[in-house]
Amino acid sequence: MTETTDRTDLTDRASTPQPQAGPAASSPLRFGYGTNGLTDLRLDDALGLLADLGYSGVGLTLDHMHLDPLAPDLAARTRHVARGLERLGLTATIETGARYVLDPRRKHGPSLLDPDPDARAARVRLLIRAVQVAADLGAHAVHCFSGITPEGTPEDTAWQRLAEALGPVLDAALGVGVPLAIEPEPGHLLSTLADFHRLRHELGDPPLLGLTLDIGHCQCLEPQSPADCVRAAAPWLRHVQIEDMRRGVHEHLPFGDGEIDFPPVLEALASTGYQGLTVVELPRHSHAGPQLASQSIEFLNKAATEALRQGPTPIPAGGGAP
Repeated sequence: MTETTDRTDLTDRASTPQPQAGPAASSPLRFGYGTNGLTDLRLDDALGLLADLGYSGVGLTLDHMHLDPLAPDLAARTRHVARGLERLGLTATIETGARYVLDPRRKHGPSLLDPDPDARAARVRLLIRAVQVAADLGAHAVHCFSGITPEGTPEDTAWQRLAEALGPVLDAALGVGVPLAIEPEPGHLLSTLADFHRLRHELGDPPLLGLTLDIGHCQCLEPQSPADCVRAAAPWLRHVQIEDMRRGVHEHLPFGDGEIDFPPVLEALASTGYQGLTVVELPRHSHAGPQLASQSIEFLNKAATEALRQGPTPIPAGGGAP
């Protein structure tokens, strides 16, 4: 159904709860919540919920149930969302991790590594469209990932495909001034911070190529602690996803259900000057989305207060890119 007019529930909700207190005034952190964890809500309702809870922004996944990147009326829907974000005082990051948005039978398919050039081109077109949506919404970054290396594909071939596919996307990003933030994803070709630096060097260190850092993924497989990962990644950090996780197990968990000590992570984000959103990433918990959104902002605000009490931690000399 086409939405070309504003929904009244974005502006004139009859009974609006008071927003919960956000991070302390001296903290630069801005928390968001991913719409991939609110898929049982209409997008207008999800945005209204996040504003009421005191979030600063939203990680907006382009998908059929919210803002469909393949819909013929995408431009009108995007204008509608932009007006809602402005009224609610929310900022956005555009996320492109929808599971079946391009292929109803292949999760995250086709990817930038697909053996079929036409299939790779479909993913490239989606990312270019995401860049334009981000520009229209005033979003501060577009998130993406490499994809899993197809069976039988030599590693060098996979890296070449990734670099070539990202070329047109980076050109589009440069044209509108929106950073592309690629995410190291467990099991993908680009799965670690070291892999990000390999890609960055192979592409000649383009200025609009940045990093999405998932704090849970750091706990899952990086050799450094999540806080140290933040400090090492700081110069390239354009988007942050956050949730709890256990070592060696790629399962996004609500805060408190995993092993991460969060105040040092938030202190690292604050002390390195990160300016983007830190977005709760619970894509398998939509059944309890509103409740978890409320619990998550309360948890993060408390952790941010504790991080401020701990004070700044110096960045180790020689930290950063290998």
